[in-house]
Amino acid sequence: MMAIFQIGLRRAGVHLPRASATFAPCLRRQVHPAAPSRVLQQLARTARFARRSYATDTTSGKVASAAAEASSGSSAKSSSFPETNSRIVGYWLVGSAASVFGIVVFGGLTRLTESGLSITEWRPVTGSLPPMSDADWQSEFDKYRASPEYKLINPHMDLAEFKKIYFMEWFHRVWGRVIGLTFVVPTVYFIARRRVTARMAVNLCGISALIGFQGFIGWWMVKSGLKDDLFAPGSHPRVSQYRLTAHLAAAVVCYGWMLLSGLNVLRTHQFLRWPEDARKTFHQLSDPALKTLRRSVTGLTLLIFTTLLSGALVAGLDAGLIYNEFPKMGVGYAPPKSELFDPFYSRREDRSDLWWRNMLENPSLVQLDHRILAVTTFTTVLALFAYARTGRVKAAIPRDVAKATTGLLHLALIQVTLGITTLIYLVPIPLAAAHQAGALALLTGALVAGHRLRLPGARTQALVERAYQRNVSVIRANMEACSQRALRNVAKKSA
Repeated sequence: MMAIFQIGLRRAGVHLPRASATFAPCLRRQVHPAAPSRVLQQLARTARFARRSYATDTTSGKVASAAAEASSGSSAKSSSFPETNSRIVGYWLVGSAASVFGIVVFGGLTRLTESGLSITEWRPVTGSLPPMSDADWQSEFDKYRASPEYKLINPHMDLAEFKKIYFMEWFHRVWGRVIGLTFVVPTVYFIARRRVTARMAVNLCGISALIGFQGFIGWWMVKSGLKDDLFAPGSHPRVSQYRLTAHLAAAVVCYGWMLLSGLNVLRTHQFLRWPEDARKTFHQLSDPALKTLRRSVTGLTLLIFTTLLSGALVAGLDAGLIYNEFPKMGVGYAPPKSELFDPFYSRREDRSDLWWRNMLENPSLVQLDHRILAVTTFTTVLALFAYARTGRVKAAIPRDVAKATTGLLHLALIQVTLGITTLIYLVPIPLAAAHQAGALALLTGALVAGHRLRLPGARTQALVERAYQRNVSVIRANMEACSQRALRNVAKKSA
């Protein structure tokens, strides 16, 4: 490009007349060459920019070629799929995750209102419509009256009261079917129309299979509360806490899978839109000072997930209705050892299952475990927040990651407040539902923080590098055209 500038300037100099051969009026006009000086200044700026662009291109050329080789090998294997996912896929995945978030909270309301056992059959297709006549309603009510819950808890319930709990469970099931349809059908469309990459196609198929399996787990859970032989005689009819925990775990995994997949799509498009900023982000995330922080966020995410599942055990055993004070449990900070490890819960003569059965079936020990996990989670969030603002980490951490750690602290404070108030006020329905939503929100905060800390793979970096090179080529072409126009203007004004 510098050669072009030099040749152009030489040509412009040839056409300029000598001062000795010009007339006086021409000399007077040449006293104030304002326009040519601005043009030459622009040419100088263009030359400096070209030198900087050339230097940048030469330093990044090796990186671009290596990244292109890495991406070409993988794209050749699945040439029928695009290299990037459509942006609409990212929005759709995030919207689906929001719907799963809502159904998890509504499922907690269904359990808190004891509505989950009102529908005693599983009809995935015909059960999508509620009873349409009085005879249909009476038939459903008769089936419920044959269940243990009606006989032991609700023997005085009438048809009007039954309709209230029936619609709660019916809406929960229909919502699940809607999530399945609004996910599986678009999945087939996006894959058939090649709007997603091969890797995303596998993810979408996996999520679709998990949604179908989740429906089966839901009925498997409800079934545990409809038979007398699945719980101890004389006890409160409830679903198995193991199956309840499995149902919640599958929903949370589905939620996290959708959310992270959608965020990855949107993040990639953001990188491709602003490749220069993306390269700076890659450089920041490559800093070794963030390695420990990245691992800490991953560990915190697993800890929050474990605490959330322990809360499902608390809910399944109604363990929140005992020891309704904090931080103590009765006269001390923990119940007596004889109560925590009661031989009543052991089913083997040698007591080999004493420990784990009490940890999963004894309400006192289950609540204590949940308290310990919750306090540990809150302490870890505080430590993570402090660590992210000290030493080398503070200087290396990206701005959006710092915001994510601050959001985590706020969510943890809200969740601890909700948990303590829910316990003290004997698990009122609004507070209990808010506490469950807060747990999922806290997990969301950890997932977002981990996502922002993750360095994109070689394929994404290759796409960003190619986008950057295209932008540089366009800028250089524009500058070259601008320089040509400037040289022509100089030649015209000097003629």
